[in-house]
Formats: sequence, structure tokens, C-alpha cells
Amino acid sequence: MKRENYILSGTDLYAVRNRNEQRVLKSMAANEDIQALSDPHGDLIRDIYAMALNLLPPRYTQRGTIVLREPVRKNAVDEAVREALRLVLNNP
Repeated sequence: MKRENYILSGTDLYAVRNRNEQRVLKSMAANEDIQALSDPHGDLIRDIYAMALNLLPPRYTQRGTIVLREPVRKNAVDEAVREALRLVLNNP
């Protein structure tokens, strides 16, 4: 989506992001089963990414946010990626 679509009443909301986005990407990059997928158009990868994010509680932050603790542990992110892979491959 274009950055201008994230402006509301003159406030730029583009930088508000779900902290799990980068964490899911890193987990997917480390997952050998995902790396071995034949996915020429990227549809499976996008589905797995979206599904894994939907399986986790959102963790929205913005610039300047101080994160005191991370309630979503790395093993929970890895498990969400594995479950998303299973779900997507079983329901193409």
C-alpha cells in the first residue's frame, strides 16, 4: 500500500508496525522446508507468512517505542511458522 494511504487527519501512521513481521520472516528464512518449496509465483510463501502472523498475537510498535518485555517467544514464532506451513500445504 502507498504511504499516503496511511495518513489520517494529517498523522502519518505508516511506521506503526507489527513487531512479529520481521520475526516471522527470520523464522521462515531459517525453515528448511520452506526454503525447499517450489513456489515460482510466491503464493505459498505469502500465504504462509500471512497465516503465521494471524496465528500470533499482534505486537504493534512505532518509532520511539520502548519494549520492556517480549511476551511472544521465539519458539512460539517458530511454531506458528511450522503450523502455517502445515495448514497451507494441506489446504492449497
